[in-house]
Amino acid sequence: MFGEHEAHADLEYQYDPHEFVREGAEDSEPEPELIQGLPAPDALTPADRYLEMFEHVQTSHIFADSKTFPDCAPKFDPLDILIRYRRRKRAGDLDLEKFIHEHFYLPQVNESFYVSNPDKTLTEHIDDLWPVLTKMPQQHMPHSSLLPLPKPYVVPGGRFGETYYWDSYFSMLGLADAGRDDLLRHMADNFAWLIDNYGHIPNGNRTYYLSRSQPPVFALMVELFEEDGIRGAKRYLDQLMKEYQFWMDGAGELMPHQAYRHVVRMPDGSLLNRYWDDRDTPRDESWMEDVETASKSSRPANEVYRDLRAGAASGWDYSSRWLRDPQRLASIRTTQFIPVDLNAFLYKLELMISTLSHARGEELTALAWQKKADARKQAINRYLWDTTAGVYRDYDWRNERFGAFTAAAVVPLFLGLASPEQAHLQAIALRQLLLTQGGLLTSMVESGEQWDAPNAWAPLQWMAVVGLNHYGEETLATEIAVNWLTTVKNFYSLHHKLVEKYDISGDRARPGGGGEYPLQDGFGWTNGVTRRLLSMYGHLLAD
Repeated sequence: MFGEHEAHADLEYQYDPHEFVREGAEDSEPEPELIQGLPAPDALTPADRYLEMFEHVQTSHIFADSKTFPDCAPKFDPLDILIRYRRRKRAGDLDLEKFIHEHFYLPQVNESFYVSNPDKTLTEHIDDLWPVLTKMPQQHMPHSSLLPLPKPYVVPGGRFGETYYWDSYFSMLGLADAGRDDLLRHMADNFAWLIDNYGHIPNGNRTYYLSRSQPPVFALMVELFEEDGIRGAKRYLDQLMKEYQFWMDGAGELMPHQAYRHVVRMPDGSLLNRYWDDRDTPRDESWMEDVETASKSSRPANEVYRDLRAGAASGWDYSSRWLRDPQRLASIRTTQFIPVDLNAFLYKLELMISTLSHARGEELTALAWQKKADARKQAINRYLWDTTAGVYRDYDWRNERFGAFTAAAVVPLFLGLASPEQAHLQAIALRQLLLTQGGLLTSMVESGEQWDAPNAWAPLQWMAVVGLNHYGEETLATEIAVNWLTTVKNFYSLHHKLVEKYDISGDRARPGGGGEYPLQDGFGWTNGVTRRLLSMYGHLLAD
């Protein structure tokens, strides 16, 4: 069943590219139709639906952002649009840009009509943004790539007009702090609905995200219900178990040194996880970028596409931590790394299932899941703890060596699986290698990728602060929090907005750079983390 080293999943969603014969398509433009109920799940991506037309649009650079066309909603039945495209192309009278505008509704950019009030405090500004960033179920249009959800949800902002899995947890921190229990419940229910309908929580609620997930933080969302006095965490136990099954699919049949989908059987027989995507084609939302990246590699293109997609699943898209050559994205090898953050999140998932099983009175089940968590903890400390350097690092399971040291190493502290000694050594390394007067750097490498130096990201600041506090490293935790809040506050004073990432290499507030797209305003997780940290450390900020 499996190859010598790895069993690759061949799980791509298939689409029959026949020449459809369907007469009588109307040429008049219809009125927008909004979905009132939820349709049956539809796994077709825009690339699946529109085939060579999709490739034609993306290679023609009609839109500056590759994500724009995948997010367009068709004005007519998609099959009719494809037929019309083929007929006009054969007839030689196709004006592609005009055709697309005639047949599709272009996506709206979030906050395009929002103007911030510079007289408001940072907390007031953040609370004013929650309604702006909230989408309602009835706003979904049929046949678009957007997956309808049953309840309202918060989006990051800018080009990101859908909800994102791990982003949402950090947004929810701010919602909890603002007393928005309604939205907390709605978002948790939406993610539970996605698990029930698709077997996992996709990267985001788009069809082109269904082939992958993101860092599994649903257990942390559920935990928020306990922290903020909202009852009902136990109701999500079944979904937590289903999510775990998604991440561990195929584990039971693996031999040492083998991998299948998200799971790797280590040489000692223990199980750890990696990021993975079930497709090995260019991403719909970054089609041209992926094609260009693959063209610069000597590897088969499908291998590069798989690793690019797995990098997107990590949430760190992209970072030198996934690259063989830190200056070349084409050298990406995401699937051969055992990431420290992913395995820490799965440890938390195992613990949460144990805790909720105990709360249900299912003691044997709780004990079994506690043993799973204990086994993962042992494996993490064997393979991902660098005793010589005194830090957590990713592990290259193919070449049996450590990867880079990055801020992902704070996640084991955040989730409480480090020993006090490990936490202290890690704190020393964070101070020496990643701390700046603007917060905590993402890595030590300047690669030009957005998840590297000199950028800083809100979720990493939060996990570092909470993790360090958990182990009594309050001084460093306070420095990181105050330095980060100062960065955000100074940038807000200058520009009256929050953004997704910041450049913290200098002594003044600057927007972050790098990556595949321009810097985005909004911004969900920056808002959530900043609001929560302001409640904790705002009194320490200079006026």
